[in-house]
Amino acid sequence: MAKSFVLGLLLVLVGVEADGGLSPHYYKEICPLAEHIIRQNVEAVVYRDPTMAASLLRLHFHDCFVLGCDASVLLDDADGIVSEKNALPNLNSLRGFEVIDSIKAVLEEACPPLTVSCADILAIVARDVVHLRGGPSWEVYSGRKDSLTASLSEANKRIPAPNFTLDMLISNFHDQGLDIVDLVSLSGSHTIGRSRCVSFKGRLYGQDPIEPFEEHDHYHRYSEFFSSLRSVCPPSGGHDTLVPLDLKTSRRFDNRYFHNLVRGNALLQSDDELVAGYEDDEVASLVWAYARDQELFFRRYRSSIVKMGSINVLTGEQGEVRHHCRYVNAYYH
Repeated sequence: MAKSFVLGLLLVLVGVEADGGLSPHYYKEICPLAEHIIRQNVEAVVYRDPTMAASLLRLHFHDCFVLGCDASVLLDDADGIVSEKNALPNLNSLRGFEVIDSIKAVLEEACPPLTVSCADILAIVARDVVHLRGGPSWEVYSGRKDSLTASLSEANKRIPAPNFTLDMLISNFHDQGLDIVDLVSLSGSHTIGRSRCVSFKGRLYGQDPIEPFEEHDHYHRYSEFFSSLRSVCPPSGGHDTLVPLDLKTSRRFDNRYFHNLVRGNALLQSDDELVAGYEDDEVASLVWAYARDQELFFRRYRSSIVKMGSINVLTGEQGEVRHHCRYVNAYYH
């Protein structure tokens, strides 16, 4: 009993939870400057290129939705590994890999080798880019290990598509252990970032603009929005032209995304689906609530992204801490 007590005390002191789970103090003793180093590097990157904030946040999402938050999205092709970077939602779309590489290299020098996992870096970077763009901050629970494999097929299957219906979105999030509040809250990540014309062009030329809400004359769904998008995304060509997901404050993390939704200015079909019902619909009600109250959105977002960050994590003896985020240690030279 005495030995068990001492062991438990030691685990608490070094910031590791006794059950092998994640802890907000995981690096307190083994690399106390880890989060500070990550923050400094992220600040420099986002200062040079503010659009990189959304890209780095997206890496965390696309990682967690495939096999769990295990940095599988960072792996390159290797013997027995087919990279998730080749999946349709990621190919020529995901970016920021070199930023993660750079941060990892600094941490390998500043901390004991093989201490800070690539999966934890993704989670901490996601928190930092949101905060740097004016959004909320939160405690990141660390202690994730990195996967030894990747799954191209799961990446093609699990990452929500821009043309998903509401039922498809709800089912997709439910499969990850996330509920409707998480769906709407995490969709608010689209308050920053850009999308290629190919992701929403079908809306511009395949259907008429959606009519206004009858009961809310002060929130109009403007047909002019589609007209402005057609001028940027012609019927043929321009597939890779980038358009801000939030035309008003695309570089600031705020609740403007939800204002856009209730006005009919949703860029992606999957975003517009969140307000496809009536205001008393559970999903649409959350959209309206977040449009009215930014602090409510921020509180819910904190909770939901921490929840997402714990999807199928590897801890303890599972996985490994990679020396280089692009390769499992067995293939790293």
